[in-house]
Amino acid sequence: MAIRLNSDETYVIDLCDKVLALTSDRQKRFDFLLGDLHKNGKKQTMLPVDAYYEELQLVVEYKEIQNFRPRAGFDRDEEEQDEESTKTVSREEQRRIYDERRAKVLPEHEISLVVIAYSDFDYDVNNKIIRKEESDLKIVQKALKAFC
Repeated sequence: MAIRLNSDETYVIDLCDKVLALTSDRQKRFDFLLGDLHKNGKKQTMLPVDAYYEELQLVVEYKEIQNFRPRAGFDRDEEEQDEESTKTVSREEQRRIYDERRAKVLPEHEISLVVIAYSDFDYDVNNKIIRKEESDLKIVQKALKAFC
């Protein structure tokens, strides 16, 4: 997955980098954090995390609105099946499953997980962060206080 330069995710992870005074490894994949088994016998996909700080053994995940509720044109229908997956689930349900998997598997490998949500910030009618760096940095500092 390409990094979306002007996205809220990039903005929030940039703030995390600033607060921690470290540069994260973005869209990092671990060989132990895997997606569902593919129906065609292909190897399971390694799931990406938004940001990984190796020095701290920390993953930060930024949850946009689609992580909380489906969006028209973004999520597929309940009945639709991914060509690669053995399961028939909605995109929303698949996201929830993978979020739960990250929350379970990362600590098993002594990696902490911090989740920061779009709703932690002030946002506009399009559910995009209203960027106010000074106050946004305070939000991120609070979320990462155990690692500062």
